[in-house]
Amino acid sequence: MPIFERKRILVTGGAGFLGSHLCGRLLTQGHDVLCVDNFFTGPRDNIVHLVNNPRFELMRHDVTFPLYVEVDEIYNLACPASPIHYQHDPVQTTKTSVHGAINMLGLAKRIGAKILQASTSEVYGDPEIHPQTEDYHGNVNPIGPRACYDEGKRCAETLFFDSHRQYGANIRVARIFNTYGPRMHPNDGRVVSNFIMQALQNKPITIYGNGSQTRSFCYVDDLIDGFLAFMAADDDVIGPFNLGNPNEFTIKELAEQIISQTGSSSELIYQDLPVDDPLQRCPNIDQARKHLGWQPSVSLDEGLKHTIDHFKALIDEQP
Repeated sequence: MPIFERKRILVTGGAGFLGSHLCGRLLTQGHDVLCVDNFFTGPRDNIVHLVNNPRFELMRHDVTFPLYVEVDEIYNLACPASPIHYQHDPVQTTKTSVHGAINMLGLAKRIGAKILQASTSEVYGDPEIHPQTEDYHGNVNPIGPRACYDEGKRCAETLFFDSHRQYGANIRVARIFNTYGPRMHPNDGRVVSNFIMQALQNKPITIYGNGSQTRSFCYVDDLIDGFLAFMAADDDVIGPFNLGNPNEFTIKELAEQIISQTGSSSELIYQDLPVDDPLQRCPNIDQARKHLGWQPSVSLDEGLKHTIDHFKALIDEQP
């Protein structure tokens, strides 16, 4: 890439599951990447293959504190995303979403950078419409055990759109639906990683509820394509846009597919559904198709194969 086309790009949460994949893709495109992470949930192992790249810089920093750097674009991905992690310190989770948004928007304003906020389908709560469209305002319990994440992300969206209206901030807001793939944390408590780890070890697969609740599963490479298309779009294309795979599966169907692909002898066991866990979650991606020309292309079968191979390698590495 010619030096005059190369961008300096900040990725907060850059050592996390999504962040590490984004950093790698940006480096492949020839950009300079500043990866910022406090390593609360994102292990260094996720970015160890990048550290010797001369265009990659790693900074240990917590986004709840201001950051003073010079960049052209910001991807604000910092925040624990699995219930096990974000409920471990719920006050800090809210601060990461809210103070992090304030600090990154302040940085973007000071240096005139374009900024993308990684929001979440959790802003819809336990939805009363299906599939979810961006004009749906959600059904969120503001005092429940998931509120630190749900309401933190909702407040971050408010800050982004108010900054756009008040200061002309060049924003993008992406609502991410369930995403999976290599480098997911094996103990993050999310359904894909849980099921794969249990299946590979022939342990009982734990289904919460009766297994009829639905999810859509987007492979990480597809999601990164969506991020890049969103950031490259015209400046009046700000979202919010749903980014996810609209193909819907029940939790039981997912478990059965993972058992089949792993050749596992695991049995299914059922436990009570957690508080405020949504019964349906599936994106309407018409807006992303229209404005970004984006839609996912990796099937669940293909994506699970890559993800299972990753977790199998992790297990094989254990002494």
